[in-house]
Amino acid sequence: MRTDVAATLTISSRAWAEALRPSRTRPPPCADPGRGRPLQDGRMRTTSSREVYRNPWIRVREDEVERADGSRGVYGVVEKPHFAVVLPAERDGFWLVEQFRHPVGRRAWEFPQGTWSHGASGTAEELARAELAEETGLRAGSLRHLGRLDLAPGLSPQEFDVWLATDLTPGPTAREATEADMRCAFVPEAELRARVRDGRFTDGPSLAAYSLLLLDRG
Repeated sequence: MRTDVAATLTISSRAWAEALRPSRTRPPPCADPGRGRPLQDGRMRTTSSREVYRNPWIRVREDEVERADGSRGVYGVVEKPHFAVVLPAERDGFWLVEQFRHPVGRRAWEFPQGTWSHGASGTAEELARAELAEETGLRAGSLRHLGRLDLAPGLSPQEFDVWLATDLTPGPTAREATEADMRCAFVPEAELRARVRDGRFTDGPSLAAYSLLLLDRG
């Protein structure tokens, strides 16, 4: 009986190995269906565009497009200003902010982040310093750029810069009316990781920013 089981296992192992071995006739998973021909970059040509909605913070447009294969379609695009995400770090932890986020209907913890108020402008670094001071009251003696990321490239061209702020000194906040309910708290990094694991810290840009910091540390 043991011999039969061993033989069965051996045959099964050989069958799996054969199934996993690359085939000369069967393309591997995710292979380009046009293998052997020049790849197209999938670029679309915009044939017309119209504005669907606008307010002081957002613009929505609808583009009629022609794809690389000649087919036509419609693409909705959400335009918003680029923004900054700041990781204020000290004492083996970070300063976070919490506020009510209307679209998801709940309060959320995040790293300080935002864009210029209507009519204001400046460099990416100036924006990061302004958002940090506005939301937390902290001023950074050192501000280091960790990278620039796309927010949602399938929906919007909006990008955000990620900054590591250290050598922090306290000062007054200058929150906008929409941030009147905001609060700020220091969270040890071990606690931040625990919140990520159990779903209490879910802000996408904040998590992406933290990932850049982890990569920067090596």
